[in-house]
Amino acid sequence: MENGTNNGNLDETPTTFRLGYVPGVTPAKWVNLWKQRRPETPIELIQLPALDGAQSVREGLTDMSLVRLPINREGLHAIELYRETPVVVFPKEHHFAAADNLTLVDIADEVLQYPLDCPLDWPHLPGIPAVERVENTKIALEVVAAGVGVVIVPQSLARLHHRKDLDYLPIEGAPFSPVALVWPAYDENPEDVEEFIGIVRGRKASSSRAQRSNPDQQKIADEDAQAAQKAERAAQVAEKQKRRAAQGKAGSRTGGTRAGAGRGAAKGGRKPAGGKGGTKGSSKSSKGTGRKPKR
Repeated sequence: MENGTNNGNLDETPTTFRLGYVPGVTPAKWVNLWKQRRPETPIELIQLPALDGAQSVREGLTDMSLVRLPINREGLHAIELYRETPVVVFPKEHHFAAADNLTLVDIADEVLQYPLDCPLDWPHLPGIPAVERVENTKIALEVVAAGVGVVIVPQSLARLHHRKDLDYLPIEGAPFSPVALVWPAYDENPEDVEEFIGIVRGRKASSSRAQRSNPDQQKIADEDAQAAQKAERAAQVAEKQKRRAAQGKAGSRTGGTRAGAGRGAAKGGRKPAGGKGGTKGSSKSSKGTGRKPKR
């Protein structure tokens, strides 16, 4: 937070709150709330490189920053806000375009572009590694548009670098991209920092101010991160159950068609020779001879 000065004395220039953000993250809703709650304090948005968001806070370039995890948390507090779904980006004429969703198995034979600024934390890269890692996601998408492989990125980056000749689908099994708010590990948070924490957590203005006396920010941040992880796991389980239910319905419809065909065949076919119709015919034939059976 910066103050204007004049000959060593504070002038009328208001404090500016500096908020950094990495590509794909959209802070607009929080910025609007800030302007409503603290109209006397201008907010400056600073776009950061994809992988250096936390460093901007350490160097004092921003008061707080919206970054992608994982980061080195030394000297920082962090609140995980949400997790982005990973998507695979491919040319529109690719056979993936006919699918509804994809898994890592589907891209096993595809060349995977893995740009140097990729925020996804891969334990093991899938697919066939590209010959060379390109500098950034935008260049990786240009390479994919030229017909060389696919790339996996958080969904917001696919939207940010949208091209008419590319399409994307969610991919199961790829790591999610957590987005977090980070700030210096103060003993006690400044007023503006505490206000912005309250905004991203969804607190009301009065509730935000009431929390300023609580110094144990890392404990709260850890609890928020755990809650976000639980919510994400629950969302994943719900999505899997939804897919299984859809598959079950599709199988049920197929089975019903086969059963209906079997019933139709039974109705349209002949009755068994030893059935009711056969017995009646035999009885009438016996009566028509007029002969008594021999004893």
